[in-house]
Amino acid sequence: MTAPDYGTAFAALRAAASGPWHHYTRHPFVEGLGDGTLPRAAFLHYLSQDYVFLHHFSRAWALAVVKSETHDEMQAAVGVVNALITEEMQLHVGICEAAGISREALFATPERPENLAYTRFVLEAGYSGDLLDLLVALAPCVMGYGEIGQRLKEEARDETYRDWIATYSGPDYQAVCRGTGTLLDEALVRRLGPDFTSAPRWTKLCETFRTATELEVGFWQMGLTP
Repeated sequence: MTAPDYGTAFAALRAAASGPWHHYTRHPFVEGLGDGTLPRAAFLHYLSQDYVFLHHFSRAWALAVVKSETHDEMQAAVGVVNALITEEMQLHVGICEAAGISREALFATPERPENLAYTRFVLEAGYSGDLLDLLVALAPCVMGYGEIGQRLKEEARDETYRDWIATYSGPDYQAVCRGTGTLLDEALVRRLGPDFTSAPRWTKLCETFRTATELEVGFWQMGLTP
């Protein structure tokens, strides 16, 4: 599958972290979603942890509003927060309720160390840096799920996890990925200039993206060990 077009910066960041990116988007957990071999218990364990993750991820995107310098940047960040809270988190609630996991039990999910490490890394990137530091820490999750969803939609031959795949391959989520890519491109040009990959900060931004991608790998691995 050809890599989705989520903008110039994302393509460059993805290429700079090609090894971890492959491990992330082709992780055995992901492949199990596609062929239906992922144990249901592992999926529900992951989904509960991911619900906790999305609480912190939504806060990080809300922080992007604070770090924004323009109305367009603020509007883009608000759009992602809305998608996370009204759509993605509700997907988790619905699937878990159908499996017999109540809202109360889902809300009370203890946070695993892998989850804690990832979410706090992203929040710290935003607290201590500017919008660019925050966006490159957020990007692997947003775009990675979009890329995985698109690929599994094309390749999956099993419908066990069709709702999950449909969410991340669907037009609404793909629009979030493209919008985030545009936000990242425009934020980089605004702060570093059109040749942003040659700016002194680019190497550090790539390191942040790579670390966030490695933490995504750890999150999938956590899903396999309920």
